[in-house]
Amino acid sequence: MTTNLTDGSLNSLDISKKSTSYTFIAEKGPIVGFQSHDDPVRMPLPPFNEETALQKVKAAENAWNTRDPEKVCMAYTPDTVWRNRDHIFCGREEVKRFLTSKWEKEQDYKLVKNLWCYSGNRIGVRFTYEYRLQGTDQWYRCHGNELWEFDDKGYMMHRDMSGNDIPIDESDRLYK
Repeated sequence: MTTNLTDGSLNSLDISKKSTSYTFIAEKGPIVGFQSHDDPVRMPLPPFNEETALQKVKAAENAWNTRDPEKVCMAYTPDTVWRNRDHIFCGREEVKRFLTSKWEKEQDYKLVKNLWCYSGNRIGVRFTYEYRLQGTDQWYRCHGNELWEFDDKGYMMHRDMSGNDIPIDESDRLYK
């Protein structure tokens, strides 16, 4: 079992071992071992208040709605750790790969993020997004939650996402 989620070794494990390592380490509290980086400060910085937490949430919403993996991945530390449903990985380059694949499949994507809670360098988010599955006329709405943890330069170092996709009729879309 890997004991350091930030060193890249997580990416080489099979999904069962990724899940075991992630759960073993994450259940103990904040993930440790993130490296310092030379990226410029990304405002606003923690500790967050309601105004600055909402700024982070809306900045993420706006960035994700561009569907530009290169732009979006720059909001994360170089050794960021992600759990996105059944995908567990670390590193900005892995984020870029994941988002590229995601948005190839999820056409006409529209996301809304809402601030749920905040404390110190952490933010909880409730989100909903809609998309049409590539090559089909089937629409989906995803409901979910994200837990975010930021470094002292304002970059997200840990993202934990859970979501559920629900097939919807095109006439039931809320975000056009």
